Amino acid sequence: MGPETENRKPLALFMAFGTKGDVYPISAIAAAFASEQKQYRVVLVSHSAHQNLSSHLEERHVLFLGISSPPVLSVCDNYGCSGSQELAFSQQKMIATRDHRQECYSAVEGIFGHGPTMEGDFILINFFALEGWSLAELFHVRCVVAAPYVVPYSAPSSFESQFRREHPHLYKYLQEADSSQVSWKDVAHWMWPLYTENWGLWRSDDLYLSPFPFTVGDFGYKISIFSWNEIYDCHLLHDPVTGLPTWHDRPPSPLLLYGFSKDIVECPDYWPSNVHVCGFWFLPTEWQFSCKKCQEISELSYPGDLRTKDEVCSAHVKLQCFLINPASTPPIFIGLSSIGSMGFLRNPQAFLQVIQTVLEITNFRFILFTAGYEPLDEAVQVIASESSHLDKRQYLEEGICLFDSRLFCFPNMIPYKWLFPRCAAAIHHGGSGSTAAALHAGIPQSSLLVCSLFTLTLPNREKKHDKAGQIFFCASAMIIFTDLSPFVSLDQLIRVLCPFILDQFYWAEKMYWIGVAPEPLNRSHLIPDKLDDVSIGMAAKVLSRAINDALSPNIKARALEIAERISLEDGVMEAVKILKQEMNCSC
Repeated sequence: MGPETENRKPLALFMAFGTKGDVYPISAIAAAFASEQKQYRVVLVSHSAHQNLSSHLEERHVLFLGISSPPVLSVCDNYGCSGSQELAFSQQKMIATRDHRQECYSAVEGIFGHGPTMEGDFILINFFALEGWSLAELFHVRCVVAAPYVVPYSAPSSFESQFRREHPHLYKYLQEADSSQVSWKDVAHWMWPLYTENWGLWRSDDLYLSPFPFTVGDFGYKISIFSWNEIYDCHLLHDPVTGLPTWHDRPPSPLLLYGFSKDIVECPDYWPSNVHVCGFWFLPTEWQFSCKKCQEISELSYPGDLRTKDEVCSAHVKLQCFLINPASTPPIFIGLSSIGSMGFLRNPQAFLQVIQTVLEITNFRFILFTAGYEPLDEAVQVIASESSHLDKRQYLEEGICLFDSRLFCFPNMIPYKWLFPRCAAAIHHGGSGSTAAALHAGIPQSSLLVCSLFTLTLPNREKKHDKAGQIFFCASAMIIFTDLSPFVSLDQLIRVLCPFILDQFYWAEKMYWIGVAPEPLNRSHLIPDKLDDVSIGMAAKVLSRAINDALSPNIKARALEIAERISLEDGVMEAVKILKQEMNCSC
């Protein structure tokens, strides 16, 4: 350790991009790590759209650095859904990716670029922040990966054969590695995008690194390969013929932390050796209130008491009364999180009409969380204004009842841990956070599946189309949506899931497989594209059956069994514990 590092703290940089479900769990780990390891300077780098995290993080001594790129870039949001606009969108995507990477470089340079690194320094990234891997290499810092879901992308079937053909020495090197060393398992499981042209050009042209991790190119540049004990210069460690690290100096398998329970997701033998499953990563309760007064009340309440007299502030009495109405059955929760902002909720009026029709043919009640999605809030206000005088400001603060007071629409946030025990069922998009909260509450669930197309950026511009989601995904920092049209460029709560993209399909199917949900349904059964009576009526009937199936005794019993098994897990603190061990923290 040189004189430049003697007087500074070790640095922990958490870099997470994507929607709230991608970023917030990583933020929770950063906050917990900073609270435990006060000898560290801890920084979170994420989209400026998540700036509301900054006050919570500051309380835990974590600095928030915002990147201007949006969490989601949708072709419909920017150019409409015409296939003729694909070129313009592709150009915008290229510019956005270039600017995003430059901002990431500047942020990391500002943190690690002023002197030698320390042994305890590290960068932790999620799967949408793969920039961090190459930046860690550039600034000689070890890199850790963390995600609240199983890696949401897989290599195309031709990837391995093409890799073996184009990089025979590297392929042999990775295949023959010991279990504790970086190996082909790491590449196949999550690292493969780093070996595509998309990342290789950025590494070589902008960062002056070898195009591929764990190699030295023809440039003569130094690349850092990090050991747990010290940092080496690769030009001293690499074979001069193959450009690969020498056999006795192989880097270890990168640490990969997963934020789910082993009781829910099995860990197969083909996963890399340094994968650790921690348990679900839940946010601090106070982070989940959009209302400051409600947050203060929750902090004064006994943690285990869910039914104190003053559970929410006076502005949200309507919400509380709707939930605990003794003359009615508990309501069914509906929440699609950021699905609207991603462009999947193109017809909010049809969505509300499906709910209205379900109410007409059943005795259910619903509570709808709009997630602040403006088109949906506007559709709610249009319906409300038809039957009574509407105060827009009051709606945005308090929520409003529709359809003979059997649907309560709420445009803000409140913790699922507080809400779910007061609901009879939950319909949600199948995100990892919603799924985890419902599992923890002991709730069955059902799923709505969508069948759309996406394309991946592959080596040599190879394209692959797959009916598994609707996303253009290049393992970059932003989620880039291009489907949305015919062209392709890319206690007892029951859950009815409606997955749309990425890991949501996995969770929807998984809940069915483990017996806490009926069979998944198609997305059109919740959000039909047409407003005609036939489409609305069919969707309402299917959704009603799904809810009834989810309320079956067998599914309820299984959900309660799973909840009991995972109730003692603390995934965030387990992740912190593993990080401390890996970084050789003394306390």
